[in-house]
Amino acid sequence: MAKAGTVFVFFNCDGNKSEGSMNIFYNHAVYKDTKTSRKALLKKIKEEAIEKRIQISQENFQTIENLIMEGDPTEASQYIQFGAIKALECF
Repeated sequence: MAKAGTVFVFFNCDGNKSEGSMNIFYNHAVYKDTKTSRKALLKKIKEEAIEKRIQISQENFQTIENLIMEGDPTEASQYIQFGAIKALECF
C-alpha cells in the first residue's frame, strides 16, 4: 500500500475561517510537501494579498514565509485574514 503524504490547500474564507466558507471548487489547487510546492503556495498567498482577497499585516509576512517554507504551513493561517491553509492526507 502506498504511503500517505501531506498536501496543503489554500482557501479563501470568511473572517471566522468557518469550514462552510471554504470552497474546494473555488480553491482547488493542492501543494505537495516539497520545496517547490511550498514556494508555489507562498506565491499564491502573496498574489491573494496583492489582489486584496486576503489581508496580512506587513509585520507578519516574514513569519508567514518562514512557516510556509520551513515549518507547518497551516500555522500561517492565524496570520491571514479571509484565508486559511489546510493540510490533507493524500494516498
